[in-house]
Amino acid sequence: MEASSSSSAAASPLPPLPPSIPISSNQGVWADASPLLAAACRDLQDGELVHGENFSLFAAMSALEIMDPKMDSGIERSGYNSIEEAIEDGVAPIPLSLDRTLDVQCSIDVMDHLFSCEATWHKGHTLAQTLFTCIYLMRMERTSSHAILNSFCRILRSTCNAIISVVSTARTHEEEDLFIMSFGLPLRDEADDKCLSILNSVEETISRQLRACKAQAMSKKKTLEDLESLQDNPDLEEDYCRALLCRLRFRKHFYHVVMCMRKPNGRGLELGRKHVASCLNELNLMVKSREFLKSQSNITIQDDENCTTASGCRPVGFDVSLNSRLLSPAPPRAVRLLNWISAIGYFEKLLNDLDVICALSLDPVLENVLHFIVQFQKSVPDLVPRAFLQTLLVQDGKLYGQNLFSDVISRALSLPDIIGDKEFQMNEFVVQLGQLVINLLKILCTNTAWQRRKLGKSLQDWSTISIQLELALKREFGETRNVLHHENMCMRVSKQLLIWTQEHGYWIASRFLTLGFELDLYSPGEYCMVYWYMYVVFTKLIEKMQLRVLASSETSRRKGKKKKDHSKDSAWDTTFSSSCLLLQCYVLLSEGLSMMLAVLRNESRSFQLPSIFNTEQERFMQHFDLLQKARVPEHISYYSFKESSSQAGITDLVKYNFFKEIQKIIPSLRGSFASEPEKLAELRRIEQVAEHNRIALNIVSQVGPGDPSLRVSFEFTHHPHFAVAVVKRS
Repeated sequence: MEASSSSSAAASPLPPLPPSIPISSNQGVWADASPLLAAACRDLQDGELVHGENFSLFAAMSALEIMDPKMDSGIERSGYNSIEEAIEDGVAPIPLSLDRTLDVQCSIDVMDHLFSCEATWHKGHTLAQTLFTCIYLMRMERTSSHAILNSFCRILRSTCNAIISVVSTARTHEEEDLFIMSFGLPLRDEADDKCLSILNSVEETISRQLRACKAQAMSKKKTLEDLESLQDNPDLEEDYCRALLCRLRFRKHFYHVVMCMRKPNGRGLELGRKHVASCLNELNLMVKSREFLKSQSNITIQDDENCTTASGCRPVGFDVSLNSRLLSPAPPRAVRLLNWISAIGYFEKLLNDLDVICALSLDPVLENVLHFIVQFQKSVPDLVPRAFLQTLLVQDGKLYGQNLFSDVISRALSLPDIIGDKEFQMNEFVVQLGQLVINLLKILCTNTAWQRRKLGKSLQDWSTISIQLELALKREFGETRNVLHHENMCMRVSKQLLIWTQEHGYWIASRFLTLGFELDLYSPGEYCMVYWYMYVVFTKLIEKMQLRVLASSETSRRKGKKKKDHSKDSAWDTTFSSSCLLLQCYVLLSEGLSMMLAVLRNESRSFQLPSIFNTEQERFMQHFDLLQKARVPEHISYYSFKESSSQAGITDLVKYNFFKEIQKIIPSLRGSFASEPEKLAELRRIEQVAEHNRIALNIVSQVGPGDPSLRVSFEFTHHPHFAVAVVKRS
């Protein structure tokens, strides 16, 4: 029992204690708890809990707090027992007002509130507590006489149904599992198939009225002929037409965006970009209409923080608790709708994310696809764009619904003669690797926390198939591991497949480690071991990349490439060497930071892990257990880290100035990445980290790391994964 209202109870006089409960031999021994409860009310503060010794955390999670809106589902009930009862009481009138001007204004308020509800639903709340708090959506047939409201609600419902289908197909909804639950709500109707034609008809009517208003203004006529006005005030007609049109057109174009992006094989992406641009334009017009709508409302004090309409008025036709009975037996969550301005911001970001997806070139090169997803995730996209991305990447077990993953793998191995070879496609290892690549793409489209956890677990699958490939290679071709000139093509392909598998295992490990910084999983005392592990993984990744390229180039030479292909090969080699040099920068940064932290630990006793609850070795296993189980890398353990870090000294750190080496590499990379702004930005971040750490290292070496006046801290001011040392003297 949580004493959330103890302060109010303490302020008022307590009621007289009830008489003692009689003891019955048949019912066991009873004790009067009233004095204990009275004492609790006097002494407990808000949020404190009275519990027995056997009251566990699980019990606390399952407890209900009476009179708390988050826990008590009956606290916010409106008093209506059914939708019909609410309609009879006039909650959702049709028309919305007998005053035609007020009817238009109320219709716009309903649209705006539904807009906020939709954004809140996208953020992970339930349909029952967001969009379907609207009685007009629940009883669509009632709006048939109100063309504007009926057309808006129908296309909104169709759009929501399509988005639910996309998220369900992508199966990313496990993150926000309430998103796709419909609770038996009316999500589809036969007339919804005609929603676009209905909306177009209403839009055309309002457009004609707007054109007539403009013509009237130019000709200075006082009356409009052959057209019925939307409302009764001629001076407001044009502004109301504009406000309605931008909202209806946004719904139309957003519906088109969803439909275009659902087309197979990415066929609708180009058209989808055009509709995205139109949506952004209509959003801008919606914001511009706000000033006019606020001027027509009777509200003098505007609370923008909680306002879900542009006018600031409270919309009619909504009840937050009517559908609460449809939810699961657990108490409903307290839902705070996004305000209208926040909803505008949400849809702007959503549309920009969808625009990035629509601009994807459908390049079948796996490395480019992985790079795109990683870059896309940097913008922290929400569930809906990530679901669209996943359904685009993986369709019917193919990349973009076009390329077999066996072909994608063979292209990555630079084996054009084998592309389309049935024997290669049906190879057991190729089939397994194809499924692992599919799973990897799906994992990379999840949110950051799920992504890291699933990446760590998937590493064991990649490690297992690597071991199986290696054993099969030894069984078929003996112990030879080097690339020899007399090897047959089958042996070469097997070795390249093994190297490629190991390379992607290390890529996954590097992604797993860097995501820990984005999730703030590492404390400053753990940076040393994390950067040491990153240094080892990046080093292995470069090694495998070089081996793969060596094997691919050897295969190309054996096949006797034509002269006209040499220019393509040289360009590809340049791209590869640039990628290796960029990875080398990561290696130098990781090693330099790890050694700097190790020196500070050894000579100034700073950045030491507290051992109150667990040891450093236990922390090592907690962070890297999934990597250790997958043996990525092999023969790496806590004792390897301990031995390496314990020998670090300031002399060696200054001698092998890793940060200065990075500054030598950066200029050569700028020319290689001249046409790639994302990589140029990454180079600038790396250069800033290297420069600041070089200066900090010079100061530490001059003062001495053991100087008690030296204060060193690490901040992520220039790069999300690589820290910058900040040196101060007390």
